Amino acid sequence: MNFELNEEQQAFADSVRRFAEANLKAGALERAHDPHFPRDVAQMMGKQGLMGIAFDPEHGGQGGTLFDSVIAIEQIASVCPRSADVIQAGNFGPIRTFVEYATPEQKERWLPDLLAGNICISLGMSEPDAGSAVTELKTSATEDGDGYLINGSKVFGTHSPDAAIYLVYVRFGPGVNGIGSVIIERDTPGFTIGKPTPFMSGEQWSQLYFENCRIPKANVLLGPGGFKKQISGFNVERLGNSSRALALGRYAFNLARDHAAIRKQFGRPLCEFQGLQWKFADMALKLESAQMLLYRAASVTEGLPSPYQTALAKLACNQAGFDAANEAVQIMGGLGYSQEALAEYCMRRTRGWMIAGGSIEILKNRIAEDVFDRRFDQRGARAS
Repeated sequence: MNFELNEEQQAFADSVRRFAEANLKAGALERAHDPHFPRDVAQMMGKQGLMGIAFDPEHGGQGGTLFDSVIAIEQIASVCPRSADVIQAGNFGPIRTFVEYATPEQKERWLPDLLAGNICISLGMSEPDAGSAVTELKTSATEDGDGYLINGSKVFGTHSPDAAIYLVYVRFGPGVNGIGSVIIERDTPGFTIGKPTPFMSGEQWSQLYFENCRIPKANVLLGPGGFKKQISGFNVERLGNSSRALALGRYAFNLARDHAAIRKQFGRPLCEFQGLQWKFADMALKLESAQMLLYRAASVTEGLPSPYQTALAKLACNQAGFDAANEAVQIMGGLGYSQEALAEYCMRRTRGWMIAGGSIEILKNRIAEDVFDRRFDQRGARAS
């Protein structure tokens, strides 16, 4: 069993790192505090072949692997943490679902611009009353002649203020089998994008409102019965989340390590204090352990990652990334807490990923189901 990148993977990692150093390092701090999707970075990455890394060349992708996409996030984030979001947007999340299930006509219409970084796609899944319990969503799709009328609302969508198209989970009918998804363009009549609201990370989201928003049937991605297909692809989304959480934890770890090596207090470098040495040892243990779980989950050669391995990887990476960033802020003191350094940014971003893409509590439930080889219904008892 080899725990290192092979020659081809290392060459790819080195090439992505060189690209990041040359094009992204200079503006990393400013980019981190800009709430808008960095379209200029996305267009650069499109030209560099970093969008659609694991997609089939037939669909405009690069024909690489899911593991290659993880490597790309790690290398970009090690230079510019914010720009790792572009790798996520171009390889994981809703774009992955779109590539998997879109019709040839839908791909022809939108995929070239998505992979070129000219536009981005946002996911409309969470609702005011349907977060982790996503099957309780109420946004409806009612057949209307040669189209559908969409009614409802969505919250917390990544890139929702800036997206050009939205992959929206809707209810065509009752029950889980009534759930599917549609593609809605930004300027569709009856679709309103609310005022941008900042997350703790500084990133913004807008509530999406649908009031008799009419779409053609050609915009249906997955009709009734599509929910299980959609949610199975969420394991890939979670690996993108995991990769960024771990990568930003490492970024903060490296900032704190470099700071502790040269910063002096009481006449000696911080790294000579045993208390701080133990902090770095604990961080290194968590980061390295999470890295192994992430690589195992991402090492699929065909099909989708294992839900169990993905849940373990995301849980470990979320916790390791946040713990490392949080400790980095403490070690760096006032500088770590200041927005003049990116340690505090890494702490805020990694905290959000413990909620997004499946909260750490939901992940623990999923892991326990595999441990006991049974499903645990989290819903309360219903009155008969």
